[in-house]
Amino acid sequence: MEPLTETQIRKSLVNCSKGEANRLRLPTGFPGLDWDDLDFLGWIDPGAPLRAALVAPGEDGPVGVVLRVPAVSSTSAVRSSLCSICFTGHAASGVNLFVAPLAGARGREGDSAGIYICADLACSLYLRGKRQPALRTRRQEESLTTEERSARALGNLAGFLAKVRSTA
Repeated sequence: MEPLTETQIRKSLVNCSKGEANRLRLPTGFPGLDWDDLDFLGWIDPGAPLRAALVAPGEDGPVGVVLRVPAVSSTSAVRSSLCSICFTGHAASGVNLFVAPLAGARGREGDSAGIYICADLACSLYLRGKRQPALRTRRQEESLTTEERSARALGNLAGFLAKVRSTA
């Protein structure tokens, strides 16, 4: 992912007001992020742990969404879950349902879209083997290259972002 400035990130957020975008805290260590390891930027707001954000590259520049994080996960650590973006298997507590208000009037009326994502939003690091899930079962090996897995993850994320941006 190309490095982004704070201004680019805040302007990319399509499903919140300018005020909410300005109140969102950037990820801890933002100035020193290793952008080469990121397919998209995802983080939990350090000042509001029930709020998160994702920013991904788009055809016309970065596209970002604000997400709600579940307050308490009621899932069992015995079961496993799969991230809908990167397909990393986790203990059930390693995947959360993140919910994004839709952009525009529909979002202001309460419509939203949800997706199950790695709880720490570190899909890019799991894809590259730089972070390992806590799940200690046999991991499914894929024949895809890192670049192919990255492209698949960005495609999955683009589908979700399209739902959030949809006006129909």
